Amino acid sequence: MFSLQTIFGKGDKFYGLLEQSAEATRESAKALHELVSLPDHTPVMAAFAAARKREKELAMRISEELVNTFVTALDREDIEALNSALYKIPKSVEKFAERYAIVASRLQGVDFSQRTLVLTRSTDVVVELIGELRRGLRIDPVKKLQDRMQTLESEGDRMLLAPYRTLYLESDDAMRAMLAKDLFELIEKAIDRCRDVGNIVYSIVLKNS
Repeated sequence: MFSLQTIFGKGDKFYGLLEQSAEATRESAKALHELVSLPDHTPVMAAFAAARKREKELAMRISEELVNTFVTALDREDIEALNSALYKIPKSVEKFAERYAIVASRLQGVDFSQRTLVLTRSTDVVVELIGELRRGLRIDPVKKLQDRMQTLESEGDRMLLAPYRTLYLESDDAMRAMLAKDLFELIEKAIDRCRDVGNIVYSIVLKNS
């Protein structure tokens, strides 16, 4: 399969931008894991805000470059889809962080760290998946990464049931249960966004194989 990058030598800048965007999603997930794991949130929130700002800037730059670039290494609609999917991961993480900062005192004893660890591992796979775009759209390694992502998503779904059982059946604080449920679902949504990135990369590989 030939590459437009080889012929025209210009559209490859999107590989680098998408890779930076994927790395920013991983940074935000790591910051979130630290946020729910460490007692001192101040430096963690600063790192989280920096990662979110970087992701916003990258998403805007990718959109601008699509307007200004005639030839792209990937189809424009695929770049747009990836840009949107990557942007939604730290956006979901940001929603969690904002709400958690407000209600954390009501949720003492609720463990979010196991789920945020699954999210962090999912963003690790996202980084690898985006990196595969530059390596020639090889179907076998992408399929293996996609399988890993599906396993992580299933693990996240499974882990969601245990806290629900505890919160609803063993607690008499309905508001605490609702607050925790809302936050758990935001983590689940962020993991689902990682899966969406995997689905898009896999469809790109299939289309170009």
